[in-house]
Amino acid sequence: MLLRRIRKVPAMFGAVALGAALLLVPSGAAVAQSVRVLGYVANNGGGVSVFDTATNAVTNTLIDSNGGSPYGVDVAFDGARGYVTNVRDDTLTVVDTPTNTVDAAVPVGDGPAGVVVSPSGGHVYVSNYVAGTVSVVDAATLTTTETIPVGANADGVAMAPNGKRLYVAHDVVGPGTVSVVDTTTNAKVADIPTGNTPTAVAVTPNGAKLVVVNKFSNNVAVVDTASNAVIGTIPVSFIPHGVAISPDGARAYVTNSENHTLSVVDIGALTHVTQIPVGSRPINVALTPDGSKAYVTNFNSGTLSVVDTSTLSVVGSVPVGVNPVGIAVHHVPPAPTGLVAGDAQLQVRLLGLGFTLRGLDATLTESHTGKPVAGKLVSFRTVKGHPLCTATTNSAGVAQCNANVPLLVGLATLLMGYTASHAGDTTHGPSAAHGPIVLL
Repeated sequence: MLLRRIRKVPAMFGAVALGAALLLVPSGAAVAQSVRVLGYVANNGGGVSVFDTATNAVTNTLIDSNGGSPYGVDVAFDGARGYVTNVRDDTLTVVDTPTNTVDAAVPVGDGPAGVVVSPSGGHVYVSNYVAGTVSVVDAATLTTTETIPVGANADGVAMAPNGKRLYVAHDVVGPGTVSVVDTTTNAKVADIPTGNTPTAVAVTPNGAKLVVVNKFSNNVAVVDTASNAVIGTIPVSFIPHGVAISPDGARAYVTNSENHTLSVVDIGALTHVTQIPVGSRPINVALTPDGSKAYVTNFNSGTLSVVDTSTLSVVGSVPVGVNPVGIAVHHVPPAPTGLVAGDAQLQVRLLGLGFTLRGLDATLTESHTGKPVAGKLVSFRTVKGHPLCTATTNSAGVAQCNANVPLLVGLATLLMGYTASHAGDTTHGPSAAHGPIVLL
C-alpha cells in the first residue's frame, strides 16, 4: 500500500488500505467548562476542518500550501498547538490552535502517517509509512532532530502517559507487530506480535494497557504494557481501523471501515459491548475530553458522525471536507491579545458640572498574528477604577467612546491617565493598557 496515492489505491478485500490512528494527548488537569473544545479533521482531499464541539459546526478550514494531503492529526497537551501529517507531501503542518493559523511546514520522512505529541509538548513523533521510520521533531525549533528506524509500514502511533514509551503499529498484511520505542534513547526496544495487519494503537490513561487494532484479524488486541504481552483479543467487525479510549480507561471505541459501524468494547472484561451504525467508511474516532461524545470520520461520506457515549447512539452529523481521515479533539485556550491605548482629551465643563473626556480609544489585536479583533467589549476606567465608558471593537479592532465625568473624581486623578481593558472570553484572552489624558 502506498499512502501518498491514497485516493488511487485499489480496494483490498473491499477496503482502501488507509492506516493511521488519531490519538489525543491527555490534558492532565481538569479544565473549566468555559474553555472551548475544538476538533481538527484531516481531510485527505485537502484542508483541515476545525469544528466547535459546543455547536457541532465547522468554524474554519485551514490550508497549508506545503501540505495538500492531510492524514493524521494530534494536539499538544496544553491545547496550544496542533500537528497534521501530509502523507503525499512528506511534511508536518504546525497549527497555532488558539488563532487557528498555519505556522510552519516541517519536512519529515517519506509518507508521514501517524503523529503524537509527548506529554511535555517538547517533541512530536511522526511515523513515516514508506520510510519505515519515526521522525522526532523538536517543538521549539520545529526541525526534525532524529530519525528512528522501526520497520516497514509504520502507521498508527501512541505515547505512554509518562512519555517514556512510544508504540508504532506496522500495517503489514499478514502477522504483524507493534514496535516499542524507548524515548529516552530513541531506540526500538521490542516488537509485540498482535495479529494480522495492526494499523492503530491507543494507550489507557493509566498506561497499563495498549489497545491494538488488527485490521485483517477483525479484532483488537489488549496488551499489558509492563510485560509487552497480549492478554486477550476482542472480536469487532469487518476491517477495523481507528481506536480511541474513554477518559476512565474502561472502554475503547473502534471504527469498522467496511461494516460502517463503531464498535464499543469493554477493555477490562475483554468483551464487545455493541455496534453503532455511522457513516460510510468510518476511519478514525476521537472523544471529547470529558468522554461524553465520540466523533467518527466517515471517508466516503465526507462527514463526522457524532455519538452520544451515554446512550451509544448517533445524535448528529457534521459535513467536513473531502475524504476525512484523522481527527483530534481537545481543549483549546483563548488566543493571547494585546491592547494599545491612544490619547484622550479632557475638557472642563462650565459652572462646575464636571469634566468631559473625548477620544478614549484602544486597539485590540491578537498577539500571535497581529490581526485586529472585532466585536469585543473594552472597558475604560480611571487609574483609580472609576468607570468611564465601554465600547465594542470595530473591524479594525478599535473601541472608542467619550465620557462625562463627575467633578468629585478630581482633575488630578484624570490627569494620571486611564486604563482600557478587555476581560477576555473563550476565544480571546484578557488584556489591558494605559492611555494618557491631555487637558485642553
